[in-house]
Amino acid sequence: MLRKVVPVLAMAAAAITMAVAPVAAQELTPIKFQLKWVTQAQFAGYYAALEEGYYEDMGLAVELLPGGPDIGPQQVVASGGAEMGTDWIGSLLSSRENGGDVVHIAQIYQRSGMREVTFKEAGLTTWADLKGKIVGVWGFGNEIPVKASLVKNGIDPENPDDVTIFNQPFDMNAFLNKEIDAAAAMTYNEMAQVLEFVGEDGQFPVYTLDDLNIIDLNVDGAPLLEDLIFANGAWLAENEEAATNFLAASFKGWAFCRDNAAACVDYVLNSGSTLGAGHQAWMMNEVNKLIWPSENGIGALDTAAWDSSVEILTTYGIIKEAPTEGAYRTDLAAAALELLATDDAEADYTGADYTPVEVEITPNGE
Repeated sequence: MLRKVVPVLAMAAAAITMAVAPVAAQELTPIKFQLKWVTQAQFAGYYAALEEGYYEDMGLAVELLPGGPDIGPQQVVASGGAEMGTDWIGSLLSSRENGGDVVHIAQIYQRSGMREVTFKEAGLTTWADLKGKIVGVWGFGNEIPVKASLVKNGIDPENPDDVTIFNQPFDMNAFLNKEIDAAAAMTYNEMAQVLEFVGEDGQFPVYTLDDLNIIDLNVDGAPLLEDLIFANGAWLAENEEAATNFLAASFKGWAFCRDNAAACVDYVLNSGSTLGAGHQAWMMNEVNKLIWPSENGIGALDTAAWDSSVEILTTYGIIKEAPTEGAYRTDLAAAALELLATDDAEADYTGADYTPVEVEITPNGE
């Protein structure tokens, strides 16, 4: 069983040699963790850590707070409504620039899940092919990676002679109705919506992956860092131990979901998800692809990816200038990984041999 980590500055030696009182004999430290969106497999690792008892093993009493369209995780955490949360880098750094005391402490998704999807019959396979087309993007800052990818490929998203930008709702209806040439889609959500679509006459499937071209932001695009873990800075300064323990338990939860995807889907469904089991199974598999492999260990931040994200955000005015020193910390994730290695040297937190499974597409994701 995992045991609580001592303060970070003395961690390396103490994690191995220091005797720690049984967690059951200690008072649990409460932590509220704000999710970016509603209950779904996008956050399965946290639900697994809760249900498998990993947080309690680490001396924590964790409450997972569902998000939604009117909830900004960084605002909740900055205001003290939660100690920690998960969000994307654009929202995090915008909040920080506007005075929010928030600090990036772990990078869960190692690659972007955002795509532009086109119908194969249209012959649009690259970013450059989108010139002169109608391209769907989401608002609220989510449009920035797509617009930056267009610019990188010689297309000015602000010039209607180059491309028509369509303000896409968070669904795929305009794409399914062929009102737009390309649609924004997360691999773990909107992509499945297309494949799960049922025709008016009950036809299913209407579309398969063979009917689609997938334009990947990770290939010749401009991806931003997505699902990360951040903390309230003032709280973090007084609670490095609790934050490190939270990361260790969460990392263990995500590794559990890599190896026990079906169980994690059940945990999410039992926690109140409104999405069907088929959709959640697809999401769990796709989320695992975004996390694993994690070459330097789950939660490790690639500072080159950070710098690239910052450059994109400043170029498009989401933030006015690069964040001040202290916007991110890498020592806590490293401490959590060391704690996990001390607890079980055989456990795998890089997923070097991870292989995705084949997931059956179900009508309407049921």
